[in-house]
Amino acid sequence: MSVEQPRRIVLLRHAKADWGQEADHDRPLAERGRQEALVAGRKLADTKIAFDLALCSTAARTRETWKLAVQEFPQRPRTVYEERVYEASPGELIALLDETPDDVRNLVLIGHNPGVHALADALAGEADGDLLARMNRSGFPTAAFAILTFEGSWKSVEHGVAKLVDFWTPHS
Repeated sequence: MSVEQPRRIVLLRHAKADWGQEADHDRPLAERGRQEALVAGRKLADTKIAFDLALCSTAARTRETWKLAVQEFPQRPRTVYEERVYEASPGELIALLDETPDDVRNLVLIGHNPGVHALADALAGEADGDLLARMNRSGFPTAAFAILTFEGSWKSVEHGVAKLVDFWTPHS
């Protein structure tokens, strides 16, 4: 694959989690979250993006979100459950993206706030229409996703390199 072909990063926040007695890492999805995950999966499938790789936090709520969302896809991408996504800062997430092999064109990262929102904001050097303002106004709610495009290799991912081309929330 040529590094000049545009690449896509989709940042998906986990769906609504339950607030039980579990440790934070082990919190499952709430019933509303299970519904949100399915809807987010359908909306992602509607984009017709053929994902080559999914990087998913090891937290229970992100794994469950991904398991439900990916059911809606025509083809399941290779999935890596990555503990470094949990509680990661934007800089730590960029470091993970920099490790992505160049044969990956489209990647979905399933993670948590505030990291996912901050990463989308940091990467978006430009945006279509009012997407950036809308994303920042919404606070990146559960099951929301942002789609960013950029050109170059994964090692070139840094602040401002991408264009925000879509932002969806289950409540929009």
